[in-house]
Amino acid sequence: MLNVFTLANGRLYQEEIESISDLEKFKPIWVDLDAPTPREQQWVKSYFGLSIPDDVMAEDIEESARFYEEDNGELHIRSDFLIADEDDPHTARVAFVLNRGSGSERSHGVLFSIHQEDVPVLRLLRLRARRMPGLIEDAKDVLLMLYDADAEYSADTLENINDELDSVSKSVLAADVTDDTAGQVLSAIARSEDMSGRVRRNVMDTRKGVSFMMRTRLLSAEQFEDARQILRDLDSLDSHAGFLFEKINFLMDATVGFININQNKIIKIFSVASVCLLPPTLVASLYGMNFRFIPELQWEYGYPFALSLMIGSAIIPMLYFRKRGWLK
Repeated sequence: MLNVFTLANGRLYQEEIESISDLEKFKPIWVDLDAPTPREQQWVKSYFGLSIPDDVMAEDIEESARFYEEDNGELHIRSDFLIADEDDPHTARVAFVLNRGSGSERSHGVLFSIHQEDVPVLRLLRLRARRMPGLIEDAKDVLLMLYDADAEYSADTLENINDELDSVSKSVLAADVTDDTAGQVLSAIARSEDMSGRVRRNVMDTRKGVSFMMRTRLLSAEQFEDARQILRDLDSLDSHAGFLFEKINFLMDATVGFININQNKIIKIFSVASVCLLPPTLVASLYGMNFRFIPELQWEYGYPFALSLMIGSAIIPMLYFRKRGWLK
């Protein structure tokens, strides 16, 4: 899908391109290629003179090749954006090409973005740009606002993680934590830890992109200050993510502690039962081995006496354990 965005009265307007002739109707500042077909790539190459590299979406590319500037002044940036899907959280690679112009008016100040799946940050920017006139003035503002929206998206994700951990804390700090509850808590903690780690990686990648733009010296004084504010926001997200990691570790330790307590209760039951059954076993052994003849044949109360003695020898330790509070 090929979409172009034009700027009018301080607002972004989106237009879907169905043919190469549609490109002649607009003067975009942002061209978004969402899973582009070979034909759409050819349109972009023919009209804007932009050739999309074959390895533009490669995941194993070196860090030094993700941020670079061409001899003709084109900026190439490849950033990973978080997709906080509950079922399948992952990052999506987006390749940016900032074309600063080569003498042609139609190729001056155009941002190209190429990605293979829908990215929430792009939707968030389009929504904000439509509702907030004056937010974007040129292609560099589009890229900066994308990083700003990414920082906001990461902050929202951390807030969701914090809310989930709050509900987990209530379960962990409840009066009775069963093994089933502990299993659910550990599963929730693992999801939160995985998502928090992805957010920190996303924040690190966003910081690299913003820092690269600042080093290129293409930004105006106002844009440079906006970039510095984005970096400050990312630093605060790092601190909040660190706090969440500490909270996750605490909940993990507390949950494992409750699991150990439940296991100790089971072991204590077996220990008490073993101690209580030792006297009856001893009575049965002595009673069965210290008679020349079977006593029940000479004494009719032999069996009742033996059973009473065995039961009494088992009850006495139970009463003692109960008095000491070991059966609670």
